Amino acid sequence: MTHYRNIVILTGAGISAESGLATFRDQGGLWENHRIEEVATPEAFAFDPDLVQNFYNMRRAALGTVAPNAAHKALARLEAEHSGQVLVVTQNVDDLHERAGSKNLLHMHGELAKARCRPCGKVHDWREDLHQTTPCPACGAAPALRPHIVWFGEMPFHMDMIEAALYEADLFLSIGTSGNVYPAAGFVAQARSYSRAHTVELNLEPSEGHSQFAETIHGPAGQIVPDYVEKILGGG
Repeated sequence: MTHYRNIVILTGAGISAESGLATFRDQGGLWENHRIEEVATPEAFAFDPDLVQNFYNMRRAALGTVAPNAAHKALARLEAEHSGQVLVVTQNVDDLHERAGSKNLLHMHGELAKARCRPCGKVHDWREDLHQTTPCPACGAAPALRPHIVWFGEMPFHMDMIEAALYEADLFLSIGTSGNVYPAAGFVAQARSYSRAHTVELNLEPSEGHSQFAETIHGPAGQIVPDYVEKILGGG
């Protein structure tokens, strides 16, 4: 296998699903008879903040019931052992990559284990429930805190850094993604046009954008990701 210097890896819900985290879109996009869009937009938060806070409180609590799987661990191993650069860009808001050991990591859709103060903008590590009465630890305002999540209609985080990484990439991996959520769905085309990177889809089944990849490998992430990482590290 070619020796790659700059590897960019996009991960989506499929990699965390194998750890037991629910993928709401695969369940009809419903939560307690509410469409996900009804609890994941700025308008929803303005209309019924208690409902939205409760939705994310339950998701935050679920993090304590799951653990990183073999795919998360393989990506952390790749970062630790590869002589070049490895960046994981995740659409997931869980902390499984961090718990597996990944350090060079960008959460483009935010993080469940953080809260952001709307008045002062401070971002806090947060593991407990959030309520409208919870004051901001920095400025004391309440109501103030919201989940540090990119909601529908909001701009993803770290786009400048992601663009720069794609510009330098010589290998782009897409793992566990549906291929229909932008801007992430466009990363494969950017990697190919910016740097002529080799592009690989590692997914349970072909994504909507699978034809854009130079190489596709389909199967459970916990099996195919460690195998591919072994090939990279072993040069085979």
